[in-house]
Amino acid sequence: MAQKNSSIKLEPEPLGWKFWEKRRYIIVLLAFLGYFSSYSLRVNLSVAIVAMSSSDDDNSLNWTLQDRGVILSSFYWGYILTQFIGGIFAKRFGGNLILGIGIGVPAVLSLITPWVGKTVTAMVVIRILQGLFGGVTFPCIHDIWFYWAPIPERSRMTAIAYAGMFIGTVVTMPASAYLASSLGWESIFYVFGGLGVLWHIVWIIIVRSAPHKDRFISDAELKYIQSTVSVEKEGKTIIPWKSLITSKPVYGITIAQFALNWGYNTMLTQMPSFLADTLNYDLASSGFLSGAPYLTMAILVRKYYVCGSSVVQTLCMVAAGFFIDPVWSVVLIIVAVGVGGFTTSGYSTNPLDIAPDFASVILGFSNTFSCLTGIISPILTGVLVQNQTIDEWRIVLYIAGGIYIVGGVIYWFWCSGELQSWSQTKKDAAVEKGGE
Repeated sequence: MAQKNSSIKLEPEPLGWKFWEKRRYIIVLLAFLGYFSSYSLRVNLSVAIVAMSSSDDDNSLNWTLQDRGVILSSFYWGYILTQFIGGIFAKRFGGNLILGIGIGVPAVLSLITPWVGKTVTAMVVIRILQGLFGGVTFPCIHDIWFYWAPIPERSRMTAIAYAGMFIGTVVTMPASAYLASSLGWESIFYVFGGLGVLWHIVWIIIVRSAPHKDRFISDAELKYIQSTVSVEKEGKTIIPWKSLITSKPVYGITIAQFALNWGYNTMLTQMPSFLADTLNYDLASSGFLSGAPYLTMAILVRKYYVCGSSVVQTLCMVAAGFFIDPVWSVVLIIVAVGVGGFTTSGYSTNPLDIAPDFASVILGFSNTFSCLTGIISPILTGVLVQNQTIDEWRIVLYIAGGIYIVGGVIYWFWCSGELQSWSQTKKDAAVEKGGE
C-alpha cells in the first residue's frame, strides 16, 4: 500500500550549515558530483576532438568536420535507447544502483578511449556505449528523490544536484583545453575517466535506494522524510501509460526540454570548433569560453522562467548570428545558453508536481525526445557548415533561436503545476476510497 500524509511536518532539527549531519544532503552532494562527472565524460570530447583532429598535433587523427559531427552525435544514438528503461529499471532495482552504473561504465570506457579510439568507427562505438549507459542517469534520479526528498525541499535538492552538470561543463571545457595543450589529448580521457570511477566507488558504498535502508540515518531524519513523502510499502506500481503519453503537461515538459537541449547541444558540441575555426581563438581560449555559458547557467538557477528565458535565448541567438563578432557573438551565446538555467528549473522539477510517483518515467519520456537534438544538431551543423564561413554559422544560430521560441510558446499553454488525476496509483486510490 502507499501511505500519504495529509499535512507536512517540520523537522525537529532543521538543516543548518553542517549539511553533512543530514544523510539526505550527503546524497545531494554525491548526486551533484555524479552529474559533474557524467557531464565531464560527455563534454570533454567537444574540446578533445579539436586537438585530435588538429594538423598541428603529432598524434592527429585527421578527422574531417563531417567525421567529427558523426562522432559527437553518436553518444546520443545510445542515449536515446535507455531513457524509458532508466526510469523503469530505477523503480525495479533502485535509483541508486542504476545511477551508479550509468556513470561508472562510461568512466571505464573513457579510460580505454586513448588505446582503442583511434578510428572513426571505434570512437563511434565507444560513444554509443557511453550514451547507452549514460542515458539512465536523469530518469533514475527522480526515483531517488521520490524516497529521499521531503516535499518542501524537492526543488532545492533537485536544483543543487542538477547544478553539477553545469559546473561540470564549466570546469571540463577549460580543463580539457589545458590538458590537451600541456599533456596531450589522451590525458583528457584518463583524468575524467579516473574521477568517474572514483565517484562510482564512493556512491555505491554510501548511497541506498531509500532512507529506511540506510543504517546511518538518524531516527529523527528518517521519521521526518517518511512523514513528508509517499512511501511505497508493497505491491506492484502500475504505470498509466495511455494517460501519461496523452497528457498535455507531459508534452509541455517534453517540448520545453527539447528546445533547451537543441541550443545546449548545438553549442556544447560545436562551440569549440566555432571559436577555433571561425573566430580564430586558440585551443586554450576556446576551451574557457566554451564553458562560460554553462557557468552562467549554473548561477541563474515555472512557467515564467521557461517562457521568459526562451524569449531572451531567441533574441540572443539571432543577434549572435547577425553580428558574428569575436566579442559580441561570444557574449550573446553565453547569455543565451546561460539563461537556460531558468528553463531547467522550470521543466526539471515539473514531473514531481504533476505526477510524483511517475516522475522518473516522465523524465525518461521527455529525455527520449530531447536527446534527438544531440543526434540531429551535430550532424546538421556538419552539413550546413562546410567551409566555416560566417553565413553558414548564421544559419546554425538562427535555427537554434527559432526552436527556443517555439518551445517557450508551447510550454506556456500546456504546462501545469497541478497533480494530475491519472498520476494516482491504484493503491493510492484504494487508500483514499477506504478513508472516505
